[in-house]
Amino acid sequence: MTASAIMTPLGIAALKAREGVRLTAYCDSVGVPTIGYGHTKGVRLGQRITQGQADALFLEDLARHALPILSSLTVPVAEHERDALISIAFNIGVGAFRRSGFLRRLNAGDRAGAAEAILAWRKPPEIVSRRLAEYDQFRTPYAVAPPRARRGDGRPVAVPKPPDSAHPALPDRPGTLARLWQRISDGLRA
Repeated sequence: MTASAIMTPLGIAALKAREGVRLTAYCDSVGVPTIGYGHTKGVRLGQRITQGQADALFLEDLARHALPILSSLTVPVAEHERDALISIAFNIGVGAFRRSGFLRRLNAGDRAGAAEAILAWRKPPEIVSRRLAEYDQFRTPYAVAPPRARRGDGRPVAVPKPPDSAHPALPDRPGTLARLWQRISDGLRA
């Protein structure tokens, strides 16, 4: 199973563009040591990773965020809505997502109210253009407009092209995605 079983390829591209990738640990805008695509668990300042490690950490973090999010939803959601919700939770954390007003409103059937409640998450100020883009992504089907990493970006995100078969990408650790997907599937059935 691939990461696209959790999010669409377009949603993954938007999330990665929003997070950006840094291969050397740094403190994020609220002072949390961070590396890769927004990974924070066990990070030490000065730590370095490879692009392959950043991608593997991203997949683990994606799976860790997706299960609680998907299991918190009591209403069906479209792909663009699910992708936006996972992007928000990736940023604010699972606990904050579960306590959020936008989740309560969405589960009550108030999609417009849920979209508006997304905009309440505006701190720190550096996050506002991302949150506006997530709001747009939640409200706009991909057939109408692809998402942007941040509102005001000149171009929407694009799904990366598959690697040239003459230069195949290095494979992930065998079975990593399958194990992550199994954890998500088991959690949804529980």
